[in-house]
Amino acid sequence: MDTRTPTLAVWKFASCDGCQLTLLDCEDELLTVAGRIRIAHFLEASSDALPGPYDISLVEGSITTAADAARIRRIREQSRVLVCIGACATAGGIQALRDHADVAEFASVVYARPEYIDTLATSTPIAAHVNVDYELHGCPIAKDQLLETIDALLAGRRPDLPGHSVCFECKRRNNVCVVVAYGEPCLGPVTRAGCGAICPAFRRGCFGCFGPAETPNGAAEAALLRAAGTATDDIARMYRTFNVTAFETTAGERS
Repeated sequence: MDTRTPTLAVWKFASCDGCQLTLLDCEDELLTVAGRIRIAHFLEASSDALPGPYDISLVEGSITTAADAARIRRIREQSRVLVCIGACATAGGIQALRDHADVAEFASVVYARPEYIDTLATSTPIAAHVNVDYELHGCPIAKDQLLETIDALLAGRRPDLPGHSVCFECKRRNNVCVVVAYGEPCLGPVTRAGCGAICPAFRRGCFGCFGPAETPNGAAEAALLRAAGTATDDIARMYRTFNVTAFETTAGERS
């Protein structure tokens, strides 16, 4: 019987570090997790890093350089279970807006010596490069989903992660529908649950932080948004935020 302590590694690619900070924000819960697992690699929290292999790898960020494309393959080889965390890792993130523009033009505007910039033309999710075992959506991810996933993996069971829409969460919170009551445009009907319907609870439409639900009805959502007074071009812009690539199929159904 293997009695060793399972190891956890946390990795960063192109991202803002917000999802890694969610792990640190677990505070008391993190102490409980730390008692059951050995954090072997987590540069956001400690410069101490142990070599692999690792039982669980949490990966934040998208792939935007050739070097990172090679690095994620090495991480996959060292990880028994690989979990993507956040919109960048699961959908390319807000930086995937580059996929619809000229990256060379961006670089020429931002950098004094753009010839030194070695980057890919696209920002792609981790699953575009290696096999992924689980994905935690959100910008940033939800603390309870992260803890549930780690707990489930340590217990040898499948994590219980929602695939239904934010509308279900609004019902649980007894939120008044912002579309019906106030005419606010809202992506809740096509967005994956997980945030606790924070924005609708404060009379704001959902911004789609958690990406598309498992079975989004893009045509019905487009009709709902138009009824709220949203122009077609604005609908496309609503989808092109945190989960640009993941929402493209949903947005494509709008016409």
